[in-house]
Amino acid sequence: MRLTDVLFKKVKSKRIMVLMESVVSGHQFNLFRERLADKIELIRFDPYIQKESLYRERKRIRSA
Repeated sequence: MRLTDVLFKKVKSKRIMVLMESVVSGHQFNLFRERLADKIELIRFDPYIQKESLYRERKRIRSA
């Protein structure tokens, strides 16, 4: 192992993948957002109930 390999920091990506979950039915999907942005809440069509519902960010899955 070279000295330069040890000194370099691991680069973090600017975007992360998060799990979005419907408040009404529990339907889930993945979404990308900026790392420094606030948690996401959005209204989107829910296929389980065939209506629009509120989706909230549940957890961070991975870096992108």
